[in-house]
Amino acid sequence: MSDTNAIEIVLNGIGASPGICIGKAYSVDKEGVDVVRKYFIGKENLRHEIKRFKAAVKKAKDELKVIIKNSNKELRQQSYILETHAVMLKDKMLYGKTIETIEDERINAEWALKKVVSDLKSMFQNMSDPYLKERAADIVHVSDRVMKNLVGAEAVNIADIYKRVILIAHDLSPAETSQIQLEKIKGFVTDRGGKASHTSIIARTLEIPAVLGLNQATRIIQNDDIIIVDGTAGTVIVHPTEETLVKYAERKIRYEEYKSAITRGSHLVAETTDGFQLPIMGNIELPEEVVSVIDHGGDGIGLYRTEFQYLNSSVFPTEDELFDNYMDVVEIIAPKPVTIRTLDINGDKAITPDSECYETNPALGLRAIRYCLQNPEVFKTQIRAILRVAAYGNVRILIPMISSYDEVCETKRILNEVADSLDKEGAVFNRDIEVGIMIEVPSAVTMADVMAENVDFFSIGTNDLIQYSLAIDRGNSRVAYLYNPLHPAIIRVIKHVADVAREKGIKVFMCGEMANDPIYMPILLGLGLDELSMNPQSIPAVKSMVRELNIENVKLFMKDVLKQTSATAVMKLVQDTYGSILYDKIYHE
Repeated sequence: MSDTNAIEIVLNGIGASPGICIGKAYSVDKEGVDVVRKYFIGKENLRHEIKRFKAAVKKAKDELKVIIKNSNKELRQQSYILETHAVMLKDKMLYGKTIETIEDERINAEWALKKVVSDLKSMFQNMSDPYLKERAADIVHVSDRVMKNLVGAEAVNIADIYKRVILIAHDLSPAETSQIQLEKIKGFVTDRGGKASHTSIIARTLEIPAVLGLNQATRIIQNDDIIIVDGTAGTVIVHPTEETLVKYAERKIRYEEYKSAITRGSHLVAETTDGFQLPIMGNIELPEEVVSVIDHGGDGIGLYRTEFQYLNSSVFPTEDELFDNYMDVVEIIAPKPVTIRTLDINGDKAITPDSECYETNPALGLRAIRYCLQNPEVFKTQIRAILRVAAYGNVRILIPMISSYDEVCETKRILNEVADSLDKEGAVFNRDIEVGIMIEVPSAVTMADVMAENVDFFSIGTNDLIQYSLAIDRGNSRVAYLYNPLHPAIIRVIKHVADVAREKGIKVFMCGEMANDPIYMPILLGLGLDELSMNPQSIPAVKSMVRELNIENVKLFMKDVLKQTSATAVMKLVQDTYGSILYDKIYHE
């Protein structure tokens, strides 16, 4: 039971899904899965061990099928996440490699699986893209389900929880999160997880408050403790005082009113008080997510990541497979634009896992356009699919990780070569397609004036731009605190790119995480960005904030911002000047 005399504790984590909930904690921690021992298998028993592993995988697939079938109606558009997990169970990288390890090393299935998963986790966690980095969690969740079946551990059945509670767990898989019954579960808190995880995506789809990455939540929070979860601020309060309870109950009411108001206006244009219209687009990874962009009022797709088709297969997707995938998005959202980003991955390591190519620092290695230019047939296949689908809608192409003008020229040469080839074949395609480059490498910032001569638009990818400009690996907990979009150097970098684009007569967009947060809008508008793209759930709040701003005022405001010498000073200035627009609706006492 909760101790009424306990001292109030405030925990800070990652706000994965906005909103506020207050209630009793319910622990769903799982024991025994991580504790496996290694033992050797005699040659005569290897077939039986492999059969045991295959049976555990089949049971896991059957379990996922039941969960997909029984999913909440709110989650139908996200069913691809669980279907992807089902595909992973048969993937060569996980399934095939585990069987191979059992045979080659003559070890038990549990240890072989653990070893393979450890290698795969390292591979994904070394990727710089936050979305791809989070796919390591998917590998763990899928393998955990198999491991439970191997060791005979009891699976957590969240659907059976009958109390009105807030879940507390070391981690929750997308499959477990999908079992949440909205009339029972108010929100959830986990030790692990990040904002780009599939568990976060599902939480935002269900629109329940969630705070992840708390590290010590399961140790500190006990069953039946009264807790407050603020998914907007990323805060969890344990044993709140009466005063805190009253304060957050009022905040919860204000948040619900605020949410209703911004949702009602999400399909209207984001127009400032003095008439400037800012297109607000959605970022997607899979075709199914285009529905979420439309539902949240998106003006198009500003970033369509295309890696998933490559990651989910042991062979390269064909031109027709890519075309069908892109067509699913283009047709649904036409005539609104779709910006398709070409393959952005450290290709050899991720696509062909048997490759002996090992990179100690893949974030600075053979990835994105570097990989594509060294593997032109892979690149041309994707370009052909994009040019073909461009005949059926408003399609733009975006090239990632550009670091030199030579890469721009070579990319344009390949584009023209592919277009000529399609023309000779009599294919239906559109040659007249806008070509943009990601600005995420410092050398591209420095050479922006030259780059602008040969492209139609810039798209600033703040995730990598901040990492590379500030020399910060945000996956490293020792230095992650230094990763800040409001660092004066980052603001000056964005200003330089925007100024060059304006001078050269091309558009400048932003598709990185900085675009997600409404509090950054005065700066991004003041810097002169022409379009923003973000996760779909952020669109209503960003549109609402833009409508409160005045272009001339934010341009004047930027003069003060550029005088600041620290991220802390910039944030204070933003909050003092514009914070009331956003936070007073929820947090004003």
